[in-house]
Amino acid sequence: MRRPLAAAAALTFALLAAGCSGDDQKTTADAGAPVAAVSPAAVDPVVAASADAALSADTQAICAQAARTSTNFGTNFAADYAALVGAASQGAEAKARAQEKVDRTVAGYSYALGDMSKLTADAKLKKALTEMGTQVTTLKGDLSKIDDKKLADLHATLDAACGKS
Repeated sequence: MRRPLAAAAALTFALLAAGCSGDDQKTTADAGAPVAAVSPAAVDPVVAASADAALSADTQAICAQAARTSTNFGTNFAADYAALVGAASQGAEAKARAQEKVDRTVAGYSYALGDMSKLTADAKLKKALTEMGTQVTTLKGDLSKIDDKKLADLHATLDAACGKS
């Protein structure tokens, strides 16, 4: 179990060293901070559609968001996986809670990739994001397969689609 944890930590370092992170990222450590209650404002569907249309043509913005999402996933997955490993000695309930958190992190990343793929008008980026989302979804069943090489491969796919390779 130490290999995937070390691999996730190494990947996180590699992504940060590659300049793919930002100061605005939210980590799992921030998750316990209280958040002010905000009621969602009604969004005019015409305004929302207009914003989506404008963003769909902005490949750079979608690439930047996808890179931030990938970096956040690597950071959060490493922390969640470490918690899962630690929870193994704390009993079945703690392990189940930690497993659920890891599963949510992986599912959230897959969903975000799929959502961005639906938004972009760039065919190459759409295909890359869709493939990445599918790969992440299949990894959910076996977390030991999420290692530094797999995450680096996913990030390389994104870089290629965004013209950064």
